[in-house]
Amino acid sequence: MTPLRIGTRGSKLAVAQTTQTAERLAELSGREVEIVTVTTHGDVNRASLRVLGGRGVFATELREALSAGDVDIAVHSLKDLPTAPAPGLVLAAHPPREDARDALVARDGLTLAQLPEGAKVGTGSPRRVAQLRRVRPDLDIRDIRGNIDTRIGFVTSGELDAVVLAAAGLSRFERTGQITDRFDLADFPNAPGQGALAVEVREGFELDALVELDDPATRLAVEAERAVLAGLDAGCQAPVGVHGEFVGGELQLHAAVYDDRDPHQVAAITASGGVHVARTKLPLGPAASRGVASGAGLELAQRLVQRLFDHGVGDLTL
Repeated sequence: MTPLRIGTRGSKLAVAQTTQTAERLAELSGREVEIVTVTTHGDVNRASLRVLGGRGVFATELREALSAGDVDIAVHSLKDLPTAPAPGLVLAAHPPREDARDALVARDGLTLAQLPEGAKVGTGSPRRVAQLRRVRPDLDIRDIRGNIDTRIGFVTSGELDAVVLAAAGLSRFERTGQITDRFDLADFPNAPGQGALAVEVREGFELDALVELDDPATRLAVEAERAVLAGLDAGCQAPVGVHGEFVGGELQLHAAVYDDRDPHQVAAITASGGVHVARTKLPLGPAASRGVASGAGLELAQRLVQRLFDHGVGDLTL
């Protein structure tokens, strides 16, 4: 059989996480794999993510390569994927999720609470900016871009006192030893899908290994998170945090929506409900799941979104 061609962004982190997924697929399927790198708009354009808008800037070209048959499978960081369906494509698997928390990498081993007044902290995420300003309004927050090593380099060079990154990325890139603080999800809910990967294929593509690769609990949690984002009609870079986790057999969702103008204006809601977890083979046809929750997970997400609007989220500037 011909090798499975697995597409990825060309960043070091994307290649690292795709390689891990490809090795697992090779193990499960018994087939050889080939990594194919695709350059996306977000990789080329170094403008702030606020300017780029975040809707598919790290996924469009990769999805185009998949649709064209240039690759058989695409691996994405789920938080970078728009919630709108991609015609002809389906999210076939979500491997077990990594740590969904944000992490601080700071000079001298400092935690967020220990950073001095006026400390310079870098992040490219509007959500993280709003969350940091709510907890530490004294900080001097700087907009940054770049790969993990570049961002950590801002700290080691002394240009910044700290940077905020996804703990999952630091783990996949073997940089967890540089973490000086991990943020509590109750106060710093993650971007929808953060810490999870999405394995995408064309409709009708059959590979039994995808069933084993998929983690049902991860799928249900992240689909519900993304359903909240879709219900708010917000993009990947909107100041929205949503975390889903199973507690005592129930899926709990906690969401916070921040005002882009005033971080002290926030709507935060928690909802929970029983959702059955089971591993099933997805029908990879037009009716297949495309990464937005269905059934009980969708109902829970919809209830949470309605409660957010009831608490004034419509008056916030996203």
